[in-house]
Amino acid sequence: MDRREAWKETVRELCFDNDSSDEEDNLFLATVTAFHESSVTQRGAWGGSVPGRRRIQRNRLEGHQRLFNDYFADPPVYPDYIFRRRFRMKRDLYLKIVEAVADYDPWFQQRRNAAGELGLSVLQKVTAAFREATIIESMRRFVRAVVRVFGDEYLRSPNEEDTARLIAINEQRGFPGMLGSIDCMHWRWKNYPTAWSGSFTGHINSPTIILEALASQDLWIWHAFFGMPGWLNDINVLHCSHLLDNLAASVAPHVQYSINGHQYNMGYYLADGIYPEWATFVKPISCPLGRKWQHFVVQQAAVQKDVERAFEVLQSWFPIVQGATRIWDQETLHNIMTACIIMYNMIIENERPDGEVEHVYDGTGDHVEPLHTPTPSIQAFTHRYGMITSRQGHHQLREDLVEHLWQLHGGE
Repeated sequence: MDRREAWKETVRELCFDNDSSDEEDNLFLATVTAFHESSVTQRGAWGGSVPGRRRIQRNRLEGHQRLFNDYFADPPVYPDYIFRRRFRMKRDLYLKIVEAVADYDPWFQQRRNAAGELGLSVLQKVTAAFREATIIESMRRFVRAVVRVFGDEYLRSPNEEDTARLIAINEQRGFPGMLGSIDCMHWRWKNYPTAWSGSFTGHINSPTIILEALASQDLWIWHAFFGMPGWLNDINVLHCSHLLDNLAASVAPHVQYSINGHQYNMGYYLADGIYPEWATFVKPISCPLGRKWQHFVVQQAAVQKDVERAFEVLQSWFPIVQGATRIWDQETLHNIMTACIIMYNMIIENERPDGEVEHVYDGTGDHVEPLHTPTPSIQAFTHRYGMITSRQGHHQLREDLVEHLWQLHGGE
């Protein structure tokens, strides 16, 4: 008796009773046999657990032990400076992220497979997301967990305390009332849908996705808006982001300060020449006439480079956002960029010297008073939005800053 007939005889003994007819028995047997043969064929085609196939021992436990001994033992094989160079962050911050990700997503926890063997450990899965570009599932789950767990804290808008500190630091640099520098960065997209090629291709001559960011002197990114197609310019992206809406709705704290004898109650950002002439932006001028204006252009360009430096550091710490991305779905792309910015801010906070914040902020910004009053009506929102987009306010603010900077540094 061959294997096929023996299997049919086993099915008859287990499934059939004496009350059923021969026709019913034969129909059931034919159905079960067809399903069994198709499932065996499918398992063979997909390379599943086929009887007789040699099982490969991958030694996952030994791999985990080597990884632990190399980087996480006490003492480890590789010292702290090598860990910092390879993972772009210190060991204690890395372990904090590992623990939070494992608590958020049980997929990262070590489990046994169908054969009863222990699978990859949480350290192996997270390290693969950091170091291996081929572990797509691990990377997707990792960045999603980082965004969900740490996004509220490390992608927050400046609160009243943050705003007062930012303005106090920038007052020392000659720009009282400044909240940061704004600009856009393009991330090349390699595996884009062909139908989207035209809408995502701009001046870089290849499909890109745009990141709008706002950064301060310590390179902390306070605002990030990602996902717009590459054919748009910085003005189009600005109109789509929520940055100015928060200012107009008084969601973001605003301040009161004075420059050159004029009172202001709204912060501003340093921007390059493409941005509009609004009261919330301070731009350079293309043809400065006179030493005062030339001095202003030099100072404005030097301070405005904060956001450009932030982009360069972000790309150097996380090369995945430097080269062309090969991920095709936009949700994963958004999570990757957002997670990189979150971990970037975490690294800046973790490596900030003790006492630096108190030393920088002591004795500065005495005349800066943060306010936070919600807009009560649509009329107040419209009025404040008109103040933000005022061209007259833009020119007045820039002229006051020219005089202020000349009085501070012009003699030098």
